[in-house]
Amino acid sequence: MKDLKAGIYIKSTAALNDSFFEQTTILIFEHNEAGSTGFVINRPFEKSLHDLIEFNHVKPFPLMDGGPVDRDHLFVLHKRTDLIDGGKPIPNGLYIGGNMEQVIEAINTKDINKNEIQLFIGYCGWDAGELEAEVEEGSWTIF
Repeated sequence: MKDLKAGIYIKSTAALNDSFFEQTTILIFEHNEAGSTGFVINRPFEKSLHDLIEFNHVKPFPLMDGGPVDRDHLFVLHKRTDLIDGGKPIPNGLYIGGNMEQVIEAINTKDINKNEIQLFIGYCGWDAGELEAEVEEGSWTIF
């Protein structure tokens, strides 16, 4: 499906009601022959960054519930390559990942805000052809 690519957004339809994905919007940050990965961008996580034991020294900063996969890790999406090294570029001027010490420093010094960075617990993942099939069956709309 040619419309699926890194940098696009998908929105769940009523077909996914009563599931984790009910009323979600997902940014697809990787799409290739192996499958697709993305973050739910409209669901806050129930805890803040400073509520996590390993980050209890950090100022309060919101976390997002990125998806049902790998919920033991923190993932970073940002726009500030001037403050955070090592991010992988994706379309729309966004970067995934980067130097976590620099992320924490930018949050603690308030050099970065939630419009420039989002932190996610978990992500969404589809094997090759799965997301295409779900779009085709009407579970997702691309916008």
